[in-house]
Amino acid sequence: MNELQLINANFLSDMRNIILEARNNAIRSVEYTRMMMYWHLGERIFVEEQRGQDRAGYGEYLINNLAKELEKEFRSGFSVRQLELCRQFYRTYPNVNEVRTQLNWTQYRLLTRIDNDYKREYYELEAVNHAWTGRELERQINSLLYERLLMSNDKEAVLAVARKQRIPEKPTEIIKDPMYLEFLGLKRESEYYEKDIESALITHLQEFLLELGNGFTFVARQKRILLEDDEFFADLIFFNRLLRCFVVIEIKTHKLSHEDLGQLQMYVNYYDRFEKLPDENPTVGILLCTAKNELLARITLPEDNTNILTSKYQLYIPSESDLLAEIKEVISLAGEKDGEK
Repeated sequence: MNELQLINANFLSDMRNIILEARNNAIRSVEYTRMMMYWHLGERIFVEEQRGQDRAGYGEYLINNLAKELEKEFRSGFSVRQLELCRQFYRTYPNVNEVRTQLNWTQYRLLTRIDNDYKREYYELEAVNHAWTGRELERQINSLLYERLLMSNDKEAVLAVARKQRIPEKPTEIIKDPMYLEFLGLKRESEYYEKDIESALITHLQEFLLELGNGFTFVARQKRILLEDDEFFADLIFFNRLLRCFVVIEIKTHKLSHEDLGQLQMYVNYYDRFEKLPDENPTVGILLCTAKNELLARITLPEDNTNILTSKYQLYIPSESDLLAEIKEVISLAGEKDGEK
C-alpha cells in the first residue's frame, strides 16, 4: 500500500491548507509592511518639503538628492519616480488607518493617479469587494468603468452599491454600454461569425464575467428551447444573484435590427414563463451588437420596457478621448429621450 494512502485524506488536506494559509498570510504581511514603508517615506518627505516651501524648487532638489543617497546604500527601489509616488501616496491617504491591507502597492500606485475622490473611492471599494488583481484594476480604470456606469446612473447610486449600502434594483445599475471585449484577442478589422465570438467568450469566461459586472454566474450556452416542433438556441444564459433574475445574452455581429429584438424578447418570455421561480425577478435580456439604433429600439420595444437592453460591443478599448466622446454622446441621447416625455 502506498504510504500516502495510510494518511487520512481529510487530515492531509487540513495540513496543506494550514501551510498554504500561513504562506499567503506571510506574503500579505510582507506586502503590507512594504506599503507602510512607502507611506512613512512619503510622510517624511512631505514634512521636510513644508519646512523649505518658501525656497523655489526645494521639493525637486530634495527628492533628487534623496534618491541619489538612498540608491547608494539600498540600490534599486528608491528612484526619483518612486519617491514621488511615495509622497503622492501619503498626500492621497494622509490617514494611515485608511490604507487597506487587502490592496497592494501596485494597486495603490494606480489609485493615487486618480484625482477625483469619488472615482478613486469607487475603484478602491470594488477592488476590495471583488478581490481584483492589479491587472484587473488597471483594466477597469483604463476602460472607464466608473464613467460607463454613470451613463445610466447617478454618482450616489453607483457609490452606494460599491459601499454595500444598497443592492442594485435595476439592470442598468449593473450592465454597461458599451462593453469592451479586448481580452478575446480578436482582430477588430476581421469579420467573425456569432459562434466565433460566443466560443471566445466561453474560453475567456472569467474576463467576460468581470466585464459584465457584479453578481453574474454562468448557467448555459446554446440553451435549447423547443416550442412544439420549432427549435431555438439562446446564445448565453447567466443568473445575477443581486438582481435575482436570469439574464439571456444574444450576440450579433451586425447592427441592431428589430428582428434581433423580437428574437431576444421571445427568449426572455420563455424564461419568464417556464424557467423563472415565483420568488425570482423578471428575466433580463441583453443584445450585444456591433452598432445600435436607439430610436429603432425604442419604437420596437414597449414604452415601459426595462428588461430588454442593448449594448454595443467592441473588440478593443478605445483611447480615453474616444471613450469620453462616446459617453458624452450617450448622455446627450439620454437627455433627448427624457425631453420627449
